[in-house]
Amino acid sequence: MTSNKHEILELPVSILRGGTSKGIYILEKDMPAERKEWDRILLRLMGSPDKKQIDGLGGAQSVTSKVAIIKRSDRTDADVDYTFAQVSVDKPIVSYRGNCGNISSGVGPFAVEAGLIEAKDPVTVVRVYNTNTDKIIVEDVQTPGGIVDYYGDLHIAGVPGKAAPVKMRFLDPSGTLGKGLLPTGNPVDILDVPGFGRIEASIVDAANPLVFVRAKDLGLTGKEIPGEIDSDPRKLELLEKVRGTAAVRLGLTDDPAKAAWETPGVPKMTYVAEKDDYTATDGTEIKAEQIDIISHMMSMQKAHPSYAMTGAMCTAAAAVIDGSIVNGVLDGKTDPKSLRIGHPSGILECGVDHVVENGCIRIIDTFGYRTANLLLKGIAVIRL
Repeated sequence: MTSNKHEILELPVSILRGGTSKGIYILEKDMPAERKEWDRILLRLMGSPDKKQIDGLGGAQSVTSKVAIIKRSDRTDADVDYTFAQVSVDKPIVSYRGNCGNISSGVGPFAVEAGLIEAKDPVTVVRVYNTNTDKIIVEDVQTPGGIVDYYGDLHIAGVPGKAAPVKMRFLDPSGTLGKGLLPTGNPVDILDVPGFGRIEASIVDAANPLVFVRAKDLGLTGKEIPGEIDSDPRKLELLEKVRGTAAVRLGLTDDPAKAAWETPGVPKMTYVAEKDDYTATDGTEIKAEQIDIISHMMSMQKAHPSYAMTGAMCTAAAAVIDGSIVNGVLDGKTDPKSLRIGHPSGILECGVDHVVENGCIRIIDTFGYRTANLLLKGIAVIRL
């Protein structure tokens, strides 16, 4: 469709809240066959680059500037293929590196709603192949009477109210970069961070690659609220320098200063601290006995308001790696099937199944619960 010599695309979309994120869900058949065309469409769809995203559907922060592109799968081990796109808010960048576990939790419900898979009564199991990480996620979607039911009794920190649970299992999640659970081969690496110095870090790759450091080694406590981090340019710069240095170690860029442009979402910067009392962003008092660890993540160079689901999966995997930063902070005092992560919005519980083979850990799966909610079905008008 054209108007005054300008191209106008009318794109069928759904908007779903998935976990603590919100995104646009699109059938791949409605996107151009040429992948090189996707970036300009998604940037215009979300209204980027613009810190307010005022001329698009984005919500002006990384957790609400996400897209899921989905089609029926040809694989024997999956029902649908899902490609995740992180659209930068303030830069003309669309990143397809890594996955978003929260957005993933909306893929199963969307697949049923879109007729990509036949619903079962009372639960539909949706096998999702994530093209970004080459991994399978199994989702249990509540479908009594063959209809997706979003009502339920599960509350997740960072989302008001309650909704139906979506159980998620990330099968064989290690090595999304093709370099195994420990892509550097070490449970702990020494990173030489420009302008800061040497710091211990664990780079772990399960569901998504994360770089873990101790909060105290950065001069932090772990009790900071996201606004405190985001309003401090020095803290933001330091955290991005650590992440960028880890990205260089992983071979994703050749300069830490380029990481925000060349690999903005991978690895994900994470700092951890021993469990303690703290106050969540909504004023809830979290007691030390309610959690096993305090952990904060960064998302696209800003503080994550809650905690990424793939981040939780990787944190659970890191918890069972002897010598890792996470394992050391936990001091071996937790049940791997019930890891309680204290984050800015509250508590996220997750777990890991693993075995030790020939002295090496193999992660069978990681798991947890999210909720999702369908917010809109409609047509996005994109002026290119």
